[in-house]
Amino acid sequence: MAVLPLLNISIPGILPTPTYMPGTLALLSLCMVFASLALSYNLLLGSAGMLSFGHALYFGAGAYGLGIALEHFGVPLWPGVFIALIGGMVIALVTGAVAMRVSGIPFAMVTLAFAQAGSVLVRRNAAVTGGEEGLSLNTTHVPEFLVGVVNTRNLYWFALAVLVVVYLVALWVDSSRLGHLVRATRENDQRVKVLGLQPYRVKLLLFIVAGTLASLAGVAYMLLQSGTVPRSVSADLTITVLVMVVLGGAGFRWGAIVGGVLYTLLDQRLTVLAGSEAIAGLPDVLRIPLSEPLFLFGVLFILVVMFLPGGIAGTLDKLARRRRGESTRSTMRTMDDADIESEAAEAR
Repeated sequence: MAVLPLLNISIPGILPTPTYMPGTLALLSLCMVFASLALSYNLLLGSAGMLSFGHALYFGAGAYGLGIALEHFGVPLWPGVFIALIGGMVIALVTGAVAMRVSGIPFAMVTLAFAQAGSVLVRRNAAVTGGEEGLSLNTTHVPEFLVGVVNTRNLYWFALAVLVVVYLVALWVDSSRLGHLVRATRENDQRVKVLGLQPYRVKLLLFIVAGTLASLAGVAYMLLQSGTVPRSVSADLTITVLVMVVLGGAGFRWGAIVGGVLYTLLDQRLTVLAGSEAIAGLPDVLRIPLSEPLFLFGVLFILVVMFLPGGIAGTLDKLARRRRGESTRSTMRTMDDADIESEAAEAR
């Protein structure tokens, strides 16, 4: 992925231009930003089993936090990134501390309420956030190598670096004591309490980590798009990220990446397909639904849930386990046959 901007690779129907050109690099950068966001959400849904409808709040906190820091505080880029991440972390701490007083559907509803409150604040404070029009990136304090179409390659590498950082943090969390405790809490909350541990603190810490990673993805989004809009803090975006994780396979890090990339590519290409002359020439009974990308996404999501309930990663993992199981049984049978032959030879 790091050398892709230096290559001339064309994939018609998927990538709009060769890989070294700004159009494709911008699309792939957006794919990596949403893959990072899906990875952060996978920590909640896949590792802890927490269904949140407000995860976009922290993504928007990173995007708006950076924009506000550059526009109103006049700080350079990297201190602005730090301010945005600290802001996302604090918001995750406060909202998570309240939301985790409950679990299950009530938890999902509380996170949804926080997301809606954040969306209202963004829309109603036009002097600070730009209101319905969104907030543009003030490039005065942004290094020149991260500004403009001519520097899309550098923005691509920045998005890739963010994805790598988010993946490494997710890997560390899953393999650490925190990850083991979170999974134990997901399976049996009461048993963890009996062992003298505190599930609330464990889940809250994971919630803060996931929120901070989502803010980092929001920072990359702000730089890549040169601005942000209120949708970046809405519950609609969280639903979109949920679809990414389910499509790729909840609980699998690489599945979240695949889901984020695949969804973003489909979103872009289906929008182009919906407005094509081929769709416009169809009868109304076909043209109307096929001209709506959300309809196509809905059908795809239904098919995945029905026929690939574990998502892409879960299905492939199940097939791999089945093959390994068959291979193990075949090896065991071979060993048993060899033992029988050896015993027969000794008997003779």
